[in-house]
Amino acid sequence: MKDIAIPGTYNYIAAFLTLRCNYRCSYCINYFGNGKLSGESISGEEWVRALNRIIPRNDLPITLQGGEPSLHKDFIYIINNLKPELKLDMLTNIQFDVDKFVRSVKPERFKRESPYASIRVSFHPEVMRLDETFAKVLKMQDAGFSVGIWGVMYPVYKDIILRAQDKARGMGIDFRTKEFLGDHDSSLFGTYKYEMAVNRKFKKKCLCKTTEFIIGPTGLAHRCHSDLYEGRESMESILDPEFQLEDVFRPCDRFGHCNPCDIKIKTNRFQEFGHTSVEIKDIQS
Repeated sequence: MKDIAIPGTYNYIAAFLTLRCNYRCSYCINYFGNGKLSGESISGEEWVRALNRIIPRNDLPITLQGGEPSLHKDFIYIINNLKPELKLDMLTNIQFDVDKFVRSVKPERFKRESPYASIRVSFHPEVMRLDETFAKVLKMQDAGFSVGIWGVMYPVYKDIILRAQDKARGMGIDFRTKEFLGDHDSSLFGTYKYEMAVNRKFKKKCLCKTTEFIIGPTGLAHRCHSDLYEGRESMESILDPEFQLEDVFRPCDRFGHCNPCDIKIKTNRFQEFGHTSVEIKDIQS
């Protein structure tokens, strides 16, 4: 199988080990639009074989995520069998056995030079207990893991998130907030480069170029989060021995039905504000 070189313009590598989740938050961004989240996934051996093809870059980790990545049956196996040169991050709701994780995984597997934690825990007050989340994070911190908490500023829970952040700081936990993306009270929330791209009132053709290597649970590489969540066409499978990434504009006929993750204005991996995951041009009038 050929090595996979990551284009210099790419800012993110997302390995969606599974789209299954043990929660179903009412404001989950995965369900924006017409999310069709399949429970299928490739095996741990296949994930390892495919991801180990990637040529490592010190400034660009592979982020294990989902859904909830720990629900993949080979979760620990994948972490421990990826080649050490590959830097790893993880997005999780930390609803896994922390004691087993600490026993099974070395903290060095999730350590690198970065302005933010490698293991980023999403706190959702709608379904999670704050004290339990703090206890798990502190246990992982004490074991030497780079771990922090992020809270989505969903209007209903904004005050709860801010109080939790204050409490976390007093406990020595890095707790940061994320802008809420999506609909609430008939209003669209979020800061977007292409605002009309998420109005879902029309579909237009355009050309789109990504800065993210998005790999779905079945090993298919996708142009964007919208294609992944809605089960649309993919580029091809990373299990294909000839698979390679291209830094090119690709035709799309779904402008207007983009996922907010792809077009929001945010910080890049260096925490510099102003980045957007995709560049869109030649939008059909």
